[in-house]
Amino acid sequence: MGGNSEQHHNYQEHVLLFPFMAQGHIIPFVELAKLIHHRRRCTITVVSTPSNIRALTSSFPSTPTFRLVPLPFDPTHHSLSSSDESSDTLPTHHIVRLLHASRSLRPAFSLLLSDILSSPSAPSRLCVIADIFTSWACEVAESLSVYHAVFTTCGGYGTTAYFSLWQHLPHAHTDADEFAVPGFPNSFRLRRSQLSSYMRAADGADQWSAFFQPAIATSLKSKSMLCNSVEEVETTGFRLLRDYTGLRVYDVGPLLPFPDDKKSSYKRAGKAHGLSVDACVELLDAHPPNSVLYVSFGSQNTISARQMMELAKGIEASGEAFIWVIRPPVEFDIGGEFQNEWLPEGFEERARQHARGVLVRDWAPQLEILSHVSTGAFLSHCGWNSALESLSRGVPLIGWPLASEQFYNSVMLEEELGVCVEVARGKEVVVQGEEVERVVREVMGEERGAEMRRRAAEVRRLLEEAMREGDGETKGSSLRAIDEFLEVALSGKSAMNGGCLN
Repeated sequence: MGGNSEQHHNYQEHVLLFPFMAQGHIIPFVELAKLIHHRRRCTITVVSTPSNIRALTSSFPSTPTFRLVPLPFDPTHHSLSSSDESSDTLPTHHIVRLLHASRSLRPAFSLLLSDILSSPSAPSRLCVIADIFTSWACEVAESLSVYHAVFTTCGGYGTTAYFSLWQHLPHAHTDADEFAVPGFPNSFRLRRSQLSSYMRAADGADQWSAFFQPAIATSLKSKSMLCNSVEEVETTGFRLLRDYTGLRVYDVGPLLPFPDDKKSSYKRAGKAHGLSVDACVELLDAHPPNSVLYVSFGSQNTISARQMMELAKGIEASGEAFIWVIRPPVEFDIGGEFQNEWLPEGFEERARQHARGVLVRDWAPQLEILSHVSTGAFLSHCGWNSALESLSRGVPLIGWPLASEQFYNSVMLEEELGVCVEVARGKEVVVQGEEVERVVREVMGEERGAEMRRRAAEVRRLLEEAMREGDGETKGSSLRAIDEFLEVALSGKSAMNGGCLN
């Protein structure tokens, strides 16, 4: 983005983005930064801890318009190891430590914002976009009279459920297995099995509640909210989110890597092993359309050893070809070496001999796999980034949510959109290989599977239309939304009447 684009750059407009320290948050923030720069050509600053900033260096063009600023951070001051600057490799009970530790970045962030405002080249317009998990940055911005917004890296439905559950803890006020959720219709019910273990145990006085409740409350005081989804896809979700938060919510998704941007995937940084793009395409080329099952639980999730054994039995019994990104079970070090004893004896050898499947250690080029015509379904944890990537390629899902808002994403994908079938839920549930086999056959098959692929193709069309370039009504809804947001945030104009912001 050098050359002519620099000549049109507006150095008087500056957007500062502050993601939480996790791949699932950083990746959409990176794409949001690029989208904003593409639409407005303003100065973009992304802040994080030192190791995360180093990992991001290759994600942006080397120009003065993009600034990556590390904030000093010492994990050892928070009962973490010196390398713990991201949640991706942490066990669950350490993630809460990182969440609380992230608040120690506030003094350095406040100083950075003050320095930007007082420098000789201070921008005339400055906007802070904070993660829900770093929403205290909005308090800092407010104290300095800087426009601020929060960005939820989840969808509208999942964000609303997550907010309501943490703020109200409805499950803590009943012994019933099913319970209503404030902000949702009375007919809507969730089960305890659709809660993370730490949420099931939350009582308002625990460490998780002590982080999430104030973080959400602060988010609700922001000027506006950006959401990584599309209004036409999540009609119900956006209505619920706007009603619950009372905020002006802008749909700016799907925030996915630009098709021609080879630097855009933060996931690729630093991965020395796994399956290369070329090897992946070669494997997929050997199979007919819609015939390969892709299996991945995201960058920081895995299942139990018993569940892994049954999943392998079910996949093998289904007879379907597969690519499975595999990591050690939850009882072991997720970053350690994978042991064959966690799978049925001879499983990998049989798959290789019959050219039926491949196990990939740690990482695979997910977008490339999902983009291939041979990929027929995605067995996923239903993390929002993975769900968007799958649907943007028209690939239906088999849901196995494991944590956070993944449970509510799975509900929405199955009940609202009809593009998902849930096969299991959580890391503790007993899974049978026969049930895995049944669901895999169903979703990969020609009856229900064909209808799910049709629905997924329709969602793909809506996602593509949301990002369509054009003028006026021909411009996609998400591009209209980001342009409107930037006009409000950087030009000081009210979205309602064109007047000045208070």
